[in-house]
Amino acid sequence: MSGLNSNGSQIAKTIKLYINGQFPRTESGRSFPVYVHGTEQVYANLCQSSRKDLRGAVEASQNALKGWSSRTAYNRAQILYRMAEMLEGKREEVLSLLTNVTGADEKRALKSFNDGIDTLVYYAGFADKFSQVLASVNPVSGPFHNFTSPDPVGVVGLLYDEDFSLDRFLAQIASVICSGNTVVAIFDKPGAVLTSCLGEVFATSDLPPGVVNLLSGSIDELYKHLAGHMEVQSIAYAGSDAEKLSTINELSIENMKRVVPWSKFDLLDLQPIAAFVEYKTIWHPVGL
Repeated sequence: MSGLNSNGSQIAKTIKLYINGQFPRTESGRSFPVYVHGTEQVYANLCQSSRKDLRGAVEASQNALKGWSSRTAYNRAQILYRMAEMLEGKREEVLSLLTNVTGADEKRALKSFNDGIDTLVYYAGFADKFSQVLASVNPVSGPFHNFTSPDPVGVVGLLYDEDFSLDRFLAQIASVICSGNTVVAIFDKPGAVLTSCLGEVFATSDLPPGVVNLLSGSIDELYKHLAGHMEVQSIAYAGSDAEKLSTINELSIENMKRVVPWSKFDLLDLQPIAAFVEYKTIWHPVGL
């Protein structure tokens, strides 16, 4: 298993964050262990993100937003497809992590990995097509051509507060960024052990720095600061804690942040794309 030497002695890795296309350590110097499933053997020490790490990730997302949203839809599709290719090259490593750290059995791990690949390809295919489905030409009275088209909502905070599933996590990220949004994702152990691996996939897929940022740490410590951050335009909450969702809704009021309970969506669907876009309507005069 990755993380052990040939004699079976443990070499505990230090898994870093993924912010702005780089792999920094947390500024707080804190870490927490993840264990080989079912044992007390430390597999790795993960950085425990702080509020300052969160602010840096949001700033990176905000800086990347204009460039990413202005890319052609076809180019975003190419990059999402490249993510699937790069993830496929890490099949053995990811399956090892899913089985030995997150505790998934081999059949479940293989299905989650394969579905994750399919998910990236699915949203790559939708990147240059969703606007054709969601846009409309509106019937109006008068000499005008009136049409509505979708635009990205902006910086999206993703709180992954449920049993880790690779395919669902990738679906959440891919459905958000395919329309031109950027993401700050926070996820806890044991799934956070994939921070470095997924960061390497994103970093080698021609994805611009800052489009996706991955923070490992405590959801309970950081979710209020993310929900109250004025530069975050939307929150995707993947969890079932009604009290936490209520708090997120309350903190999001000040800048009218959109809160989306992602768990209600299917893995492959148009709805998670539609949940993170806004609509602009244009009136264009036509000849009399």
